[in-house]
Amino acid sequence: MVAGWATQVLAAAQELMRAVQAVRLSEAAHLRVASSMTVAEYLVPRWLGELQHREPEVQVGLDVVNSADVAARVLAGEVELGFVEGPSVPDGLDVRVVGTDRLVVVVAPAHPWARRRTVLRGPELAATPLVVRETGSGTRETLDVAFAAMHRASPRLELGSNSAVKGAAQAGVAPAVLSGYAVESDVATGRLVEVPLTGVNLVRSLRAVWRRGRPLTGPAATLLSIATRP
Repeated sequence: MVAGWATQVLAAAQELMRAVQAVRLSEAAHLRVASSMTVAEYLVPRWLGELQHREPEVQVGLDVVNSADVAARVLAGEVELGFVEGPSVPDGLDVRVVGTDRLVVVVAPAHPWARRRTVLRGPELAATPLVVRETGSGTRETLDVAFAAMHRASPRLELGSNSAVKGAAQAGVAPAVLSGYAVESDVATGRLVEVPLTGVNLVRSLRAVWRRGRPLTGPAATLLSIATRP
């Protein structure tokens, strides 16, 4: 009689372990990531391609939002790993640098700055109405920090994507300040002209963030190792 009970208990325990393992495998096969726009457009696709090559069974969900929203989603536990480009990171997050970027000033080929013979200085740029990204984006925060001690003109336009900012600059609305990644091909083809700048530091770190006290495991750890590889 005892042996019969023991057999039932062991069978139930084995079924429980199989169910737990199935849940673990299901969770391991899904990775939730959030990324700021510039990193998502120009770096994340390559990283995810290598992740899929290493772990083809992993299904990745990627949310593309501004840096402030990335941090908020990581803190809320909505995503396991985030990538941001702003100069500050909220408390409660662990951080690792995954690259660097430089903001550049660009104008339409017909704009007077495209033919200027002198280098543009930080105070002149700060005093000029610009086409900029929206508040909360890493690009905007980097610019705001760089101009903090300067007299600042109000933006000519605030737009929610790199493409929109580039389009406004190409149309001659005003000069724009964007990631070098975002304007590289436009400058190379002559659709935009980069204006040399001095007197202000627009170099920034691109960083991975995750909840403090929760070490990354599985595909999230693999993706971080790919992103931080030299």
